[in-house]
Amino acid sequence: MLSMQNTPAFYLPSAANLTSHRGIQQPNAPTTIPTTTDHANTTHSLTLSEIPTFPDDGPAMDDALSHHESVSTDGVSNDSPDSWDGEGQSDRSTSADYEVKIHDASYPFVDSNYSQMPVSSSSAAAAAVTILTAASKPFRINFIAANNPSDTAMVDDDVTPKVEEIEEVEGLQSIKPIEVGTGNPTPAAAPVNVPRKRGRPRKHPLPVPGGQIKITKGRSKTGCITCRRRKKKCDETKPSCLNCQKNAVVCEGYPPKEIWKSGKQKMEDARSKAILAAVPRSLPLLIDGVETEIDRRFLDHFVHGFSRVLTLINDDTNPFKEILLPMAAQHRGLMHSLMCLSGSHLSALDPEPKLKERKFYHFHHAIQDLKDNIMSSSIKSSGDTEESELLVEDPIIASTIALSLNTICEGETNGEYRPHMDAARYLLVTQQPRNEKFRQFIVEFFQYHDVSNSITSLDRRPALGQGDLRLPDFVPHAQAGMFLGVFDGLFNYISDVTRLRDRIRQRFNEGYEPAVDYQILSDAVSIDSAIRAWETSHAPDTPNWCLAQLYRQSTWVYLYRTIRPSKPSEKIAQVVDDGLAYLDQLPQDSGAFSIVLMPLFLLGCSAFLTRQRERIQKGFEALKAYSNLRNIEPAFKVVQRVWEVMDTKTEESWDWEKIIKDMNMDFLIT
Repeated sequence: MLSMQNTPAFYLPSAANLTSHRGIQQPNAPTTIPTTTDHANTTHSLTLSEIPTFPDDGPAMDDALSHHESVSTDGVSNDSPDSWDGEGQSDRSTSADYEVKIHDASYPFVDSNYSQMPVSSSSAAAAAVTILTAASKPFRINFIAANNPSDTAMVDDDVTPKVEEIEEVEGLQSIKPIEVGTGNPTPAAAPVNVPRKRGRPRKHPLPVPGGQIKITKGRSKTGCITCRRRKKKCDETKPSCLNCQKNAVVCEGYPPKEIWKSGKQKMEDARSKAILAAVPRSLPLLIDGVETEIDRRFLDHFVHGFSRVLTLINDDTNPFKEILLPMAAQHRGLMHSLMCLSGSHLSALDPEPKLKERKFYHFHHAIQDLKDNIMSSSIKSSGDTEESELLVEDPIIASTIALSLNTICEGETNGEYRPHMDAARYLLVTQQPRNEKFRQFIVEFFQYHDVSNSITSLDRRPALGQGDLRLPDFVPHAQAGMFLGVFDGLFNYISDVTRLRDRIRQRFNEGYEPAVDYQILSDAVSIDSAIRAWETSHAPDTPNWCLAQLYRQSTWVYLYRTIRPSKPSEKIAQVVDDGLAYLDQLPQDSGAFSIVLMPLFLLGCSAFLTRQRERIQKGFEALKAYSNLRNIEPAFKVVQRVWEVMDTKTEESWDWEKIIKDMNMDFLIT
């Protein structure tokens, strides 16, 4: 704001008060105006007629003015005092209009229209006219007209006007004239570049005249997560914005709305979260051993797929589902064994690394649990003086059987099954299982694998007739058998043939001639008569009846290959063809296919003809497709090796147990 310092002021009091002002005695007298110069702080009266008229091109004034100006009132000459009376405005009127004309040749930007400014005086206000001139430095001259005594009181001799330099004179060049003749501003006025003012700048500056105010909008926080992360404008379409669809990106939706909460509510929420964090969210295991999603997959495969390839029965009475699985639900070690068994079979179908890792996890836990239970039982039995035998629970016996089957699923050929089968034999001979139903199943299961194991090894012999493994104690009615050949007595004849083979092998190693003496022939004839008289308990023309006939044929072939010379004959060719015919009668999806490997192996070791070998090979392929047990492949390799011996050294082809040993293989053929 421009101050009044160094600014000469000319005061025009109202006509009513001119007589009371000192220096003015009568109305008709020339009007005097007190003046103050910039050079001397003296105040004197100047009559209006004494104000010189400034021609447009006159000489320069004293050092106060560098340019001359002309002042008139409504066309009346300023030289005559009559301009205040007569036809002009009355000095006693309450309102008077004055017009000040300013002509300045040194300011070409000042238009003539701009110099015409109506000035009115009233009882409430005084009109001020500022005349700007340019000397060495510009200054102002103020004319003030007052209509009331209070206004005249403002005019005092002690008032010292000041002249203040105007800053940034160059900025005045940008000021354009405004049309004031009609009292209305120019409609299309250009923005005025106002000089910078002193003092602290406004926090919120005033808008520029004539300009459009730009409203700054804040960043929107209601867009989708994807657009906000990509720093793109979101159209906020729900449930997914169109901007993401247009740019072929997945819209991640919108963040949840946050509800304002007080500090107290936030503290209560934090306390509630801390309490919830302290409470464990995980639930305990329903069944020990079934812990992960892969374990549940193993369990499902065991119930609906794997259990049907382990026994002859392929329905809900399957002992692995009806007996072992409920027992495993109460015993963690047995469950680990069954999950390991199922995982081994499933990993052959699906070679996913996670399945193998989980299978080994169950295997190690099953072994560790088996050791812990046997050690604890040993400590209990050693402390009891009356009972020195090792007494274990039924699930421990079942675990040994399950781990034996695991070697079949894995296709192991280095005798990994031996410790598990030996443990099961020891436990079954030294003690009886407590559950009678489990007892019948486990004895039959062990006998089947124990007798079959003697066919492919030189040192593994059946434990028939030892302790509680005597078969007559467990022979139920016809449909009770889970495996073929055990309860119906056929495996007794297989065991007898195995003992004959041991005697012949011993005589041959000792150099006796002939290796088959009369005693061996007599025993062989007795076995032959028993095989001919044997009848199965299964109904005729059923898959199980055909399977029983296949077992009968293979048992007779086993006897023939033991005491007869190893060379082609019509008898052996006929029996092999009949056995293969029974094999062809078995449906591909029947449970009978689960125990076909042992008779198929015996027929293969007796196939001298090429056409028979081709059918044997197809039988192995069909069996592998059905059960997917990995011990089928090493069994067929042994058969192929026996065929090679038949074609070169015919007499040695009967002793396939020795051939297997020479191949450094030891596995279960079940």
